[in-house]
Amino acid sequence: MLDYADGMAGKRILLIVGGGIAAYKACELVRGLRKAGHTVRCVLTNGGAHFVTPMALAALSEQPVHTSLWDLKDEAEMGHIQLSREADLVVVCPATADLLAKMAAGIADDLATTLLLATDKPVLAVPAMNVRMWQHAATVRNVAQLRSDGVAVLEPDEGPMACGEYGPGRLPEVEAIQAAIGEALSSPFVSSEVETCSTSPPAARPSTSLGTNGPLFGRTALVTAGPTHEPIDPVRYLANRSSGKQGFAIAEALAKLGAEVTMIAGPVALATPADVKRIDVQTALEMARAVDAALPADIAILSAAVADWRVDAADQKIKKNGGTAPGLKLVENPDILATLAKSDHRPTLLIGFAAETEKIIEHAQAKLARKGCDWIVANDVSGDVMGGDRNTIHLVTTQGVEAWPTATKAEVAARLANRIADALH
Repeated sequence: MLDYADGMAGKRILLIVGGGIAAYKACELVRGLRKAGHTVRCVLTNGGAHFVTPMALAALSEQPVHTSLWDLKDEAEMGHIQLSREADLVVVCPATADLLAKMAAGIADDLATTLLLATDKPVLAVPAMNVRMWQHAATVRNVAQLRSDGVAVLEPDEGPMACGEYGPGRLPEVEAIQAAIGEALSSPFVSSEVETCSTSPPAARPSTSLGTNGPLFGRTALVTAGPTHEPIDPVRYLANRSSGKQGFAIAEALAKLGAEVTMIAGPVALATPADVKRIDVQTALEMARAVDAALPADIAILSAAVADWRVDAADQKIKKNGGTAPGLKLVENPDILATLAKSDHRPTLLIGFAAETEKIIEHAQAKLARKGCDWIVANDVSGDVMGGDRNTIHLVTTQGVEAWPTATKAEVAARLANRIADALH
């Protein structure tokens, strides 16, 4: 039995270290996660062992390091199954082009890929590779497949590489990886329960939908979630603090009631809910195009925090000149909610969100009238709501205002989904 250490605060993380020069950063990542109170168990691939040693990872994690599918003791106890089920989150870092390809194809030819195929827990992949490999059509296809399968894949950083080239493909900074892990662990879709070995086949994202018995069966729903990133130059962007948690929870709640859900997600590291079709975008313009392409829909809930403006982005990195900061030319982004309200394919029920820091109801009522939608979900984001797990909601309609008690984002989503079902019936 491969038990995780008892008495540790935080969550249990299974870290798969792939074979790339960026593997050395796995040591720093383990140290940071341990400092944050998490238990870390490491799996080192054959390639990864060329860059870091099992001894280093074992010393930093204070846990045994696993390297082989053919360990007689561990595999006599079905160790790869235990490893795949006992973690709260599986992190692949660095995720090489080879690992991403095997994950996308479902290949299981070593310990790392076998447990990835056997796990029923959320998976976060952190790619690192040469820019040409990252931009190759095969890798683009593999990443799209993984995201469609529910794997969270971080975007790599852009910059100089060990091979001497420049571009996207660098491993993100350890602090950014830790932040993404924190977001994934705080997702309503991450369970803290430990599952024991079972003879039943694992399901990567088990469905909890009511199917044909659900009140939204036969309905199509469109949900937007998360922030947008508006590039300033090739290495910088404008963004906001949206975590995407509320939108993801809404998509899951609608699917549970039987709706056919398409979710358009900004750049967030959250697992895709069961029975939800996910489309990933980066910018407001990309989100607007994706929304238009996803029509028609019976229900549209635009919970994404879309940037109001984009920048006339520079082709090259903007350099400091020792004087004043360069001025940024801002261009207004399209208003997705207002455009959808006037569309020939306007959904039967169109719902917008109003994230406000003051005069919550007053601003929401003005937005309802201005945008031409049916409902506005107003939430107070003056605290840590955009990164937290709870929300205080006011549902604003032309009939009045409903004040909902503070609840978890999953509970808010369930209540909203039921309210939608009632309205459509």
